[in-house]
Amino acid sequence: MPGHPTPAGPPGFARAKWSIAALFCFLGFQYGTWISRLPALRTRLDLGAGEVGLLLMACGAGAAASFPLVALLMRRLGSRRLSLVSALCLVGVLAALPAVPDYPLALLTVCADGVAVGCLNVAMNAQGAALEKAHDRTAMSQLHATFSAGLLAAALLTSGATTVTASVRAHFAVAGALLLLLLTAARPGLLTDPGTDTPPAGPAGPKRPRRLVPPSAATLLLGCAMAFGTITEGAMNDWSTLYLRDVVEASATVAPLGIAVVSVTMLLARACADRWRTRWGDGRVVRTGSAVAAAGLGLALLAGGVVPTLLGFACVGLGAAAITPCVYVAAAERGPDALALVAATGTTGLLAGPALIGFVAAAANLTLGMATVAASALVVTLTALRIPWRARAAVPGS
Repeated sequence: MPGHPTPAGPPGFARAKWSIAALFCFLGFQYGTWISRLPALRTRLDLGAGEVGLLLMACGAGAAASFPLVALLMRRLGSRRLSLVSALCLVGVLAALPAVPDYPLALLTVCADGVAVGCLNVAMNAQGAALEKAHDRTAMSQLHATFSAGLLAAALLTSGATTVTASVRAHFAVAGALLLLLLTAARPGLLTDPGTDTPPAGPAGPKRPRRLVPPSAATLLLGCAMAFGTITEGAMNDWSTLYLRDVVEASATVAPLGIAVVSVTMLLARACADRWRTRWGDGRVVRTGSAVAAAGLGLALLAGGVVPTLLGFACVGLGAAAITPCVYVAAAERGPDALALVAATGTTGLLAGPALIGFVAAAANLTLGMATVAASALVVTLTALRIPWRARAAVPGS
């Protein structure tokens, strides 16, 4: 069936896992690259906090609007081909961003980025969920760890690039070349989609349109947890640098470390999270982690200062690390339609949620905006209490 990839044979689990991991790293690197240059884009286009929020909202709108298209493309292309096509589109967006001459074109460009992100997000998570199911081994947290690794690599590249040149165009050209190399490495080991690669068996004839089935209560709860979990994660990537610089008054050297701290702690936690899932279960991991993120960030905002703020950011990275992997797996267990819906809420939260933080910052202040992030993590905790998590017998992947 399209949208249900299966292993293509030897070398099996390890090769497929690292190829899928390369897609996650690709998305994190592309996203982290242009987000880390948001201050430069804001300065070049002379944007206020509200306009930056609208820019991010346009990205989220593109992601939200993409999901009817994603459902069609998953049936026509399958997750493997859709991953490759959407990844190439993201490289094109990265090349276009430094050249946009005005704010309206910037809005259109980031909207296109949101559409491509939505497509890649669904396709690569479908690949990851199929990998776990086919081999009965947990791997999703490690796959999501490579997304954090991509964010970290993007932040480090940005820091290095800004010391060499002020040209965003040159920085993005280097980043685009690295993304193409990563995509080339990923392509051979991706899982195939038999429904799109081979003709259907049986007599030809007109196909009946699939009846639209309303999502179950469990799926809606998973979508809620995913939306607020990705708001928590995405807002830290988008606003941590500006918060450190504008509110905490950190130096230009220290301010970018906010993204790095979140990325490092999230990367380390996701590297261990598959073992946590096996030992304690997905539900307990999500509930505890989201509570740590909410409490840590809330206390940091009350304390103020560079060190408490960075420690609070570390709590968010640690606590939010396993939310999205666990929710994606739970959604995949309820079928491809549930996975598509939950992925839709996840990408929308990741891209549109930070825009809401910008609107809060414009209406009040950025501290209150960051408090909204802590509140989002708390919503995940409360929602996770109602989700009927299934017991997992799979062993951690290596």
